[in-house]
Amino acid sequence: MTTAPACYRLESVQHRYGGRVVLDIGSLEIRRGETLAVIGPSGSGKSTLLRLLQFLERPTAGRLWFDERLVDSEPALDVRRRVTTVFQRPFVLNRSVRANLAFGLHVRGWSNRPAEIDHLLTALGLAPLAHAPAQSLSGGEIQRVALARALAFDPDVLLLDEPTANLDPRNVRLVEDLIRERQAQGVTVVLATHQIFQARRLAHRAALLLDGQVIEVGPTAEMLDHASDPRTRAFLSGDMVY
Repeated sequence: MTTAPACYRLESVQHRYGGRVVLDIGSLEIRRGETLAVIGPSGSGKSTLLRLLQFLERPTAGRLWFDERLVDSEPALDVRRRVTTVFQRPFVLNRSVRANLAFGLHVRGWSNRPAEIDHLLTALGLAPLAHAPAQSLSGGEIQRVALARALAFDPDVLLLDEPTANLDPRNVRLVEDLIRERQAQGVTVVLATHQIFQARRLAHRAALLLDGQVIEVGPTAEMLDHASDPRTRAFLSGDMVY
């Protein structure tokens, strides 16, 4: 992949909850149009990083740039709407699956886009459930509804927090195929995952996040097969105790 302009840049970013430092990132760049897999154990700071990238929280210290603009206050609504996150435990509205997708578009003042909604429901195996109450679905089904709702917004940046954690192999494939579709359209994807094989399948680059710090970052295959840092090798081999 040729080097693209930065979508995000983080410099000397720290984030604290109370007195506890949960992120301490000296430098990280996420390129426009790439998929970056952020791997690491539970509690390493992956979800917190996504919250900063979604502008839900501001770093306690340091600088965050988005599209070459310093984020030193809450970004304008049109900027925030360019970024969409699917969290590991997503929320759905008390209405049908299809209405969940349509409602988000309505709130943004967009047309219903029925053809796009149909495409997303079919691609994620949700078409038979289109008129079912979303809150009656299983955890894995709700996860797919949340992804479909996020993609209906046609975001420039898609942030995914363990997007296939509750899914069986068939539905993992459906989700990954849809991510690849958006990759081909130039969407920037940040994928927080502890699934090494998923990172290998989807990501242009991978970064290991450990105790809130970026230990190593590089092209996915190169990093996973020839990690330079012993902590990365220990995590990938399963020798790291955490």
